[in-house]
Amino acid sequence: MTIEVDVQNATSFEPLPTKFEFNLWVVTALHGREDAELTLRLVDEEESRELNSRYRDKQAPTNVLSFPAELPPGVDYPLLGDIVICAPLVKREAEAQGKSLEAHWAHLVLHGVLHLLGHDHQDEQEAQEMEAIEVELLFSLGFPNPYA
Repeated sequence: MTIEVDVQNATSFEPLPTKFEFNLWVVTALHGREDAELTLRLVDEEESRELNSRYRDKQAPTNVLSFPAELPPGVDYPLLGDIVICAPLVKREAEAQGKSLEAHWAHLVLHGVLHLLGHDHQDEQEAQEMEAIEVELLFSLGFPNPYA
């Protein structure tokens, strides 16, 4: 089993989860997948806003962005892509929603990885399916339902 998680810290925000926690959450979201490689980039609001503007045409920072790898046909490599999480926004959202910071970090990492695996929430049925997976995975980690 080869799961590689490259954590890039581009924020001065603290506290951040540990490398162990990030790896645990990624492996949990991969749900048995044996080979995977991804980058998890932790950013401040400025970089999040810039990326959200460039790729989603939204002029505000966002909590998590996922960029699935686009490998050429015939290339069999376990690269999943990149996840970008805005650390200060994670803290503000956790406080506003009455969640623990750790639970919100775990949720956003799981959410980002699920996007890299092809899950989405563009329509109601997709959203319900993705949320059910998130709730199950978070429960397996000892975290409550983030949608309750």
